[in-house]
Amino acid sequence: MRKIVIIIILLIISVIGIITFLKSRHIEEDKLTELKYDYSKKKKLSVDHSKFDVLNKNFASPEEVTEACIGCHNQSHIEVMQSNHWNWERQEYIEGRGIVSIGKKNAVNNFCIGVKGNEKSCGKCHIGYAVNEKLTGYTDEKNIDCMVCHDNTETYMKDNEQSGLPDMDIDFGNIARKVGSPKRSNCGVCHFFGGGGNNVKHGDLEEAMFEPTKDIDIHMGTDGSNLVCTDCHKTENHVMLGKIYSLSSMNRNRSTCEQCHTETPHKDEILNEHNLKVACQTCHIPIYAKVNSTKTEWDWSTAGKLRNGEPYKEEDSLGNHTYLSIKGSFKWERNLKPEYVWFNGTAEHYLLGDIVMDTTTSLILNKLKGSYDNRESKIIPVKIHRAIQPFDPVNMILIQPKLFADSKGEGAFWKDFDWKRSSEVGMKDVNLPFSGKVSFIKTEMYWPVNHMVSSKEESVKCIECHTRNDSRLASLKDFYMPARDYSKLVDNGGVGIIIISVIGVIIHGTLRIKASKNKKTKK
Repeated sequence: MRKIVIIIILLIISVIGIITFLKSRHIEEDKLTELKYDYSKKKKLSVDHSKFDVLNKNFASPEEVTEACIGCHNQSHIEVMQSNHWNWERQEYIEGRGIVSIGKKNAVNNFCIGVKGNEKSCGKCHIGYAVNEKLTGYTDEKNIDCMVCHDNTETYMKDNEQSGLPDMDIDFGNIARKVGSPKRSNCGVCHFFGGGGNNVKHGDLEEAMFEPTKDIDIHMGTDGSNLVCTDCHKTENHVMLGKIYSLSSMNRNRSTCEQCHTETPHKDEILNEHNLKVACQTCHIPIYAKVNSTKTEWDWSTAGKLRNGEPYKEEDSLGNHTYLSIKGSFKWERNLKPEYVWFNGTAEHYLLGDIVMDTTTSLILNKLKGSYDNRESKIIPVKIHRAIQPFDPVNMILIQPKLFADSKGEGAFWKDFDWKRSSEVGMKDVNLPFSGKVSFIKTEMYWPVNHMVSSKEESVKCIECHTRNDSRLASLKDFYMPARDYSKLVDNGGVGIIIISVIGVIIHGTLRIKASKNKKTKK
């Protein structure tokens, strides 16, 4: 009778376990089904712009299109001119500095270094016209570029080195009559080509993302969920969720995985517990730069070499520039495993004029803050771009050289190839001292990897982190990870507990057998 009761109890426990498993799996599948349904619904245009008389004409300039847009959308220009896409700076709190203005005007990067003095070239990726040295265009709403974000014909194109103006041969009227919500092409034309070429900066944002398959990105895949950028980077009053940490220091207005998938998306509770300290991207983006290579190193110190008095270039077998006279030497990589750091959502930044206190190690230009002990911190995947860039060894500050000019003789490095002259002019443009001496310093920039999400089947496996041999998290040494780390005390303690448990089981079993025999003897 006793054995039958035990068997029944075990069967009940097994049934409960199976039901719980199936129920949790059902809940998880229901969540995904609901999300897929929500995002599969096609957005319907509420307005047919081709019906407006004001747009049914030929436009001589892009500014005329903007005037027509503002004529109906009579408050939109105010929203745009208060947005991050318009202003190249914003007020941020940085620990140790307080509230400061930070943005492309004063934050130094280790790609093309800085904007000031190079506005005519950098303006190609700005949502405005008349992006000149004095930035006079910022105060005139007619200089808002509505078409760069709302063109649905995919024919709009900014012209090179024209202060943000488009190619003037474009049919502005046709575009104005077919505007709509931003598509991937609107966002990608700038964000996929930052730093001077395809996939130069981010590594997870490149031209393959215009029409990716789901093996490139499970969310944006045209053969899968087919999401567009604004599905995650939701927008209200022209302000979008999401900010890049090369120019942002505060943990606010972020676009996160959890906003759709919640904090507990898995059927296995052990995986949900990982979410306390591990970001979703850490497991779900095992590699990035899946299609085209991304730039991982940039050495400005080799720039300026000429052949027969003329600048030249060298390329690898994939067509990536490995040397450009105007920019120096590069290294590129593809199908990269990310590096990993602790991150609590806040960052420090090197701003123009900051004194470099230690030149023996690489200067981190946007240090992501966080640690195991910090409650808000999670492990995230990053691309670390390493560079060697110009530095004033007397004033101990990074140099922002003047790079672009229309013609020779203006001091621009890309025309004159003179580091001393371009540094002198560039530092004058940003109102900083220049000693007359140019050396070079190693720098690093951290770029969180958030795109090129893989399917759950291709996600990082447990053994890739929980191993002593080449663990993905080998560089994070401020916590103990089972199977990766060795602690004599912990390991010996574990062995001791196992031995004591085995001995206990043996003693218990022996006593039960002995007691059973005594009962039979008494009978």
